[in-house]
Amino acid sequence: MKPQKSTRSRGVVLSSVGLKRLQAAILAMEVAENYGQRLTLDKLGERMNISTKTLSRLLSLDTGVDQKTLKLCFSAFNLELSAQDYTILNEADKIQASELITLNLHRQKADLYQRLLLDSFVNEQDDQFESFWSYPDGPVPLDSPMYIERQPIEELVYREIIQPSCVIRIKAPRQMGKSSLVLRLLAFAQKQGYRTVNLNCYQIDSDSLTNLNKLLRGFCWHIARELGIDPKLDEMWDEEIGCKLSSSFYLQSYLLKQITTSVVLVLNEVERFFEYPHIAQEFFALLRSWCEEAQQNPNWQKLKLVVVYSTEEYATLDINRSPFNIGLPIRLGEFTQQQIEDLARRHGLSWKTSKESNQLMSFVGGHPGLIRISLYFLCLQELTLEELIQEAIANGGIYRYHLWRLWLQLQEKPTLAKTYAQLVKSHQSTYVDPIETYKLDSLGLIRFEGDRILPSCELYRTYFGKQLSTIV
Repeated sequence: MKPQKSTRSRGVVLSSVGLKRLQAAILAMEVAENYGQRLTLDKLGERMNISTKTLSRLLSLDTGVDQKTLKLCFSAFNLELSAQDYTILNEADKIQASELITLNLHRQKADLYQRLLLDSFVNEQDDQFESFWSYPDGPVPLDSPMYIERQPIEELVYREIIQPSCVIRIKAPRQMGKSSLVLRLLAFAQKQGYRTVNLNCYQIDSDSLTNLNKLLRGFCWHIARELGIDPKLDEMWDEEIGCKLSSSFYLQSYLLKQITTSVVLVLNEVERFFEYPHIAQEFFALLRSWCEEAQQNPNWQKLKLVVVYSTEEYATLDINRSPFNIGLPIRLGEFTQQQIEDLARRHGLSWKTSKESNQLMSFVGGHPGLIRISLYFLCLQELTLEELIQEAIANGGIYRYHLWRLWLQLQEKPTLAKTYAQLVKSHQSTYVDPIETYKLDSLGLIRFEGDRILPSCELYRTYFGKQLSTIV
């Protein structure tokens, strides 16, 4: 009797379980050993001791690889390969396995493609990336392939946050990427086992910003809740010694004493305090005192402070009693042309030369928010680049909401508006008062070219040239 012919194995592919395990291990290794910076395909291949071609086959998720190869890849990240990590792929179940993997990719938003294969596969995977094309409003999500790193900034903040009692100051105008960077800094901190508290200062009631005691009680309550600790404010607060001493004692001897690891406290949009000069002076002086206490007090050393803001109105502050001249200063700048072209590829745009990126940069500069809005509409093919620019010159076009916000801010400051009107009208060097220069820079409305002060981009020159034409 003729022996029955066995079905020939065509290799194995990652299962949903195996994909998650491998991805988590890669992320953990990058955070622990590479300051959160992504590893290239070549570097991953070296670590796994396999060729990039074999690694590409593995990550394509529909081409079989040898089981020993898969085991080698897992062992490179101290993982033991189990039967749940892969599916045996043969002719009978190839289609079914491919369908399962495609479904899994959509569920996980193609994280591995985002991190490892984006440049190589984006043109072949356009349909899978369409789900990522949401309107660019707010920070770039952690699982989005649209985040552009601006090294060495990420490396600097990752290095600093692991230092005891550190202070990081992140400054940039709106829509420049502050919140996106903070999301990644918090994720990195959590990977280190740190506790995190993220407070947007615009969530604080106006009433609290006229009463220091009310402000500090609410501030301490928020931190306690974020840390999962019963606030017990009435028990721990002593009105007789004053709210500043009470809040200091509360944080040091009640909250931080219970926490065995570091606490990263992020204060977003602290410029809100500048609308209340007296409270700002008292609150920032208190923050500064906590940072100084950390030099000798182990509990205060657990506190890591991240201050995020778009402007520094120091006029009413004693700089030596605030946190604005200590710690690591980070200033987020504009995208480079290379970064813009990278982001365009991630949107599926096939710019074969630098013509398009030059044209876009000459109009909106490298402003991250404006670039993201531009690419969003271009990738949806609702507008060509030429149409986009023409409509923006005529009435603001796709940038109108961004421009309206800036226009309202200028209207609230007539003297500043008059100064900017002179700048957008003149093509020659114009003297600008240093304080007004600082304010315009904080709004992102100007750039510096040697000794010259110019509008940030041609969009601002044309739009505000019309809006401010009656002033000069």
